[in-house]
Amino acid sequence: MPHIAIISSSIRSGRQSHRVALYFKNYLEIRNLATVEVLDLAEYNFPLSEERLKYQQNPSAATLDFAQKIKAADGVLIVTPEYNGGYPARLKNAIDLLYDEWRRKPVAISTVSAGGFGGMQVITSLQFSLWKMQAWTVPAMFPVPKVQEAFDENGAPKDPASTDKRTAGFLAELLWCVEANQRMSN
Repeated sequence: MPHIAIISSSIRSGRQSHRVALYFKNYLEIRNLATVEVLDLAEYNFPLSEERLKYQQNPSAATLDFAQKIKAADGVLIVTPEYNGGYPARLKNAIDLLYDEWRRKPVAISTVSAGGFGGMQVITSLQFSLWKMQAWTVPAMFPVPKVQEAFDENGAPKDPASTDKRTAGFLAELLWCVEANQRMSN
């Protein structure tokens, strides 16, 4: 069974995107599609990245832990809010800490916003950063407009049938990429 790391990117109080990360965790576990670990950036206190992990002389325990969890994951699902047309600085910092860990790693992206566009302005810049690190970004996207109306605080969708239908296709793409990557690596 594949192992998926879900990165919950927002560290703001009252954050809404974490609801979506919890939803994906529950969806994958309930259907026995993957083992899952949520890497909540609000729980990591990364120093501002002055250098990639492999060049740091005394990396923090949190940085080493995060790197190991990304490396061990068969795939990564990033859930990120849109902040003023971009993604959170904490997420950029976490991505930039690593390099080799991203190489050929299947990465799916879910963007979230309180407005009607679901964070779609974020996707291109985030994909580009990941491409530069040789990650394999999954072509399927999962935008969540008006997240505060779409999920409750525990990650339960307000419209389960419609949300689950969209999720099935999105996660099928991620899991296909994970399987293809595993076959090519053997």
